Amino acid sequence: MPATVIPIDLARCATMAAASSEDGGRADQGGPVDPPGDGDAPRDAGIDEAGSDVTLAGSGHTARVIAITSGKGGVGKSVISANLGLCMARLGRRVLLVDADLALANLDLMLGMSARMSVREVLENSARIEDVVVEGPLGVHLLPACSGEAQLAEIGGTTRLTLFNAIDRLQQRFDTVIVDTGAGIGSNSTAFAAAAQQTVVVVTPDPTSIADAYAMIKVLSRRCRLERIYLTVNMASTPREAEDVVRRMLDMVHSFLDVSLVPIGFLYRDQTVERSVRGCQPLVTTFPQAPISSSMQALAARLLDEQPPEGSWGGPRLFWRKLMGLDGQELTP
Repeated sequence: MPATVIPIDLARCATMAAASSEDGGRADQGGPVDPPGDGDAPRDAGIDEAGSDVTLAGSGHTARVIAITSGKGGVGKSVISANLGLCMARLGRRVLLVDADLALANLDLMLGMSARMSVREVLENSARIEDVVVEGPLGVHLLPACSGEAQLAEIGGTTRLTLFNAIDRLQQRFDTVIVDTGAGIGSNSTAFAAAAQQTVVVVTPDPTSIADAYAMIKVLSRRCRLERIYLTVNMASTPREAEDVVRRMLDMVHSFLDVSLVPIGFLYRDQTVERSVRGCQPLVTTFPQAPISSSMQALAARLLDEQPPEGSWGGPRLFWRKLMGLDGQELTP
């Protein structure tokens, strides 16, 4: 199978979306996802030749925060989060992965890691976050969640603040933070997804996944006031199938919501993904020659090449402030 991520005819999708939208400006679409190279469109101000974020004057450091979320479970969200982190590390980024499905940890398994402690110890103040974060493949670091702790499934604002203040202490060590949210429209998932500089919704061709992805986008748009959301189709059998999913999503979103939905690529259904998950080994390092690994790398490059929406700079500190609603916005459903 070809290694390109999105041979979808996005021009047709964009035309269709513009026709169905009251605001033609909402038909803001991404182009084909290929690794950056000669002939790329000029990048916007604030992105250097490697797709890096600028350092804000007076701040000394900034980091990009990317949330990977979904409307339902089982769509491959965590696989994508883990492997995007590794792919971005290959592009020279200093990556922190945050397993934000706090009560159902799995990123450590995806990365083939064994974590002695988790976010629970941070919240109980029994360990420093510096001692909880563990280094994994390619120098990617992970803040692990814990498994089977029901009380962490929906934590309150005070508990969130404790966690975010702890993570804030790490911001000088990383320039990219990838947040793997829980699935669904619970308060934890939507708060994490809404507060990132870039929010990616993962959807599959399954009709229930499409319906739940739309529900997530609706919450993020209407309640959390996001203006731009990225979409990636996972487990597509053919380019036509992925294109159909994109078309359906664009049609619904542009008909009923005031949000820019930007398709950034699709990933084929690939048996190597299941093999890597079953073996508890990262996909892109275990099967580096597989087409799906090349697609992951291209998807990572595309995300880094995108400039976050205006006003979203500020790295983790802005992320935590926004997540806590300290900017005056209601972020939880």
